[in-house]
Amino acid sequence: MSKVVIIGPAHPLREGGIVSFNHRLALAFLQAGHDCEIWSFSLQYPSFLFPGSSQYSKEPAPIGIRIKSAINSINPINWLLVGKKIKDLRPDLIVVRFWLPLMGPSLGTILSIVKKNKHTRIVCLADNIIPHEKRPGDALFTRYFLHQCHGFITMSDQVSQDLLRFEKNKPYLQVAHPLYDHFGATISQQEARSKLSLHSLDKIVLFFGFIRPYKGLDLLLQAMADERIAQQGIKLLIAGEYYEDSQPYLALIDRLQLGERVICHTHFIADKDVRYYLCAADVIVQPYKQATQSGVTPLAYHFEKPMIVTRVGGLADAVPHERAGLVCEPDSRAIADAILRFYQMGAVHFSEGIKEQKNKLSWNSLVRSIEELAELNTSHGS
Repeated sequence: MSKVVIIGPAHPLREGGIVSFNHRLALAFLQAGHDCEIWSFSLQYPSFLFPGSSQYSKEPAPIGIRIKSAINSINPINWLLVGKKIKDLRPDLIVVRFWLPLMGPSLGTILSIVKKNKHTRIVCLADNIIPHEKRPGDALFTRYFLHQCHGFITMSDQVSQDLLRFEKNKPYLQVAHPLYDHFGATISQQEARSKLSLHSLDKIVLFFGFIRPYKGLDLLLQAMADERIAQQGIKLLIAGEYYEDSQPYLALIDRLQLGERVICHTHFIADKDVRYYLCAADVIVQPYKQATQSGVTPLAYHFEKPMIVTRVGGLADAVPHERAGLVCEPDSRAIADAILRFYQMGAVHFSEGIKEQKNKLSWNSLVRSIEELAELNTSHGS
């Protein structure tokens, strides 16, 4: 048994899929026989930098997972204290999440101190290397953080390529994003729609997740205004909290006269409610303008829902065209064409391909890849 520390957001924070991922990864390490705990943030973002309504979840903590809310992302004295505590703890392995250069100084400093114990191996699980929304200092902060790691796990070709722009000499493995399998069992579409007060016979496409500029909700709204979509009475369900100003979207819905065909559940979706949205939809649409990978994809696979994704980043790699879903260009006409093509083909067409992909997305595979990078069964270098 090895001692494993995951560094990244965890309960009671709600950093979207990253929190859920960290909880599930901790469980996978525990199931593999390791002693595992998560070191999370006491303060992740200053309030003026956080785009949502609240950084904290009201849901109960996950059962059986040790979480320490210890890291203050803007207090250098805290970084030194946390670094010393983890150094003295002497974990065999640290798995550290990296999704935003803003976290580079705090996490990089903590890791630089931990490395002084000459024992702990540090593997970065990189969601992004180059951020979707760029800020001054991104490259400097990213380079500082990456320098502290021994190896890297990526989950898309795009992130792998971005990593190689910064780190050409350290080992990395690319692993498919594992299945989100902890949001409850699949329920019938009828039951899900009843729970959400949706009509049982409507054609409904779903946009799911935090609403940010790069996710292309505006493209999807423009696609919904296509006359062919309107003639079929297809509706769009938007489920997720605005992480930017809502007014441009609301104005677009009004200007395109979509009020009767767009259903807005634009609040934070609690874990216990996720399955209702996925199971209620006919198809999940990810109209991203840019992307690395998306946590919505393994979520859709868990509930065996076909997807329409744009050909950006690693989205298309995860959704075989006309097998598990449809791939299109990131423009409104192409998205409208894909929605119409989906209803022409029918959801049943994609069932077998979805199940094939679902079987590949294993948490055990991710744990084994991390172990391989960390060389847990060999001597530890500095």
